[in-house]
Amino acid sequence: MSEQSKNLIYGIRSIIEAIRAGKEIEKLFLSKQAGGELFKELFSLARENNVPTQFVPNEKLNRMTSKVHQGAIAYISEISYYNIEQIIPTIYEKGEIPLILILDSITDIRNFGAIVRTAECAGVHAIVIPLKGAASINADAVKSSAGALNTMLICREKSIIQTITFLKQSGIQIVAATEKVEKSYYNIDFSLPTAIVLGSEDLGIHSSILENADYSVKIPLKGKIESLNVSVASGILLFEAIKQRQNL
Repeated sequence: MSEQSKNLIYGIRSIIEAIRAGKEIEKLFLSKQAGGELFKELFSLARENNVPTQFVPNEKLNRMTSKVHQGAIAYISEISYYNIEQIIPTIYEKGEIPLILILDSITDIRNFGAIVRTAECAGVHAIVIPLKGAASINADAVKSSAGALNTMLICREKSIIQTITFLKQSGIQIVAATEKVEKSYYNIDFSLPTAIVLGSEDLGIHSSILENADYSVKIPLKGKIESLNVSVASGILLFEAIKQRQNL
């Protein structure tokens, strides 16, 4: 049995009971052909609990399991998710300066795992990921993070824009990393409460998020290749923050 199949549950009633029992659902797959009152109840419950849901052809579900799935398959998450709005007050109460990482559209599991590992080593308080368009946190992701996912607080938020608004209201500056600007990260005061935003290597950070950032900065490059691996970029920015905060 594969590591992924260990976390697979199938059948409408089984998944409903899992959600009601407080199980963290990594992703829910629903058949495009399915219907009925119980199916509608599952879909409604998934929306209420911010469960990432994808409608797929029935053939895909049949490839995922040979069991009678009733048009519904879900994966139980390897970790528990947290709410950023509950974490920030606790950081301030401890007398610490918030350092948050926001990952936009990073879907590569190895990159994600490497970033989490670096963030844990840098003392990042929490990592924010979107409800949709993020790497699946499965056994491979945990392995890639060298186990850091077992200790790092991961917040899966429905709206990154709303999260940024909340962070700003909490006195936290938003610093977005993009190669499309002239301002260098050297010119940012990371000793202030900060949330660093990173985007995927192919898509970058969504324009709506860049527009809501307080600062957009780049890492100056001297070579011919125009961008760094995102996990490497995360290390450069996070440890610049650590360097600036050492004497505080």
